[in-house]
Amino acid sequence: MNPDKVERTRLRRLTDLPNIGKAAAEDLRLLGFEEPAQIAGACPYEMYRRLCELSGARHDPCVIDVFMSVTEFLKGGPARPWWAYTEARKAARGDR
Repeated sequence: MNPDKVERTRLRRLTDLPNIGKAAAEDLRLLGFEEPAQIAGACPYEMYRRLCELSGARHDPCVIDVFMSVTEFLKGGPARPWWAYTEARKAARGDR
């Protein structure tokens, strides 16, 4: 969902989360998440590693940014666009 439209009090489906559309929701289901609350406390880097392993494909690293946006939101942070996390991901992984 577009981060500007997210309502923290209405998190029932995966697509109610910031930056999660149909495709990203399917990725989260592949990881075993069926509802937003299950993602709380998950590590976005571990989620990405598992997604690549389970799908048998290397996904774009921007998927980590999406996972970061969701996990930070579930920690109480603001709903921000996924690209707001790109620099932090690059710095953490040495992708510069």
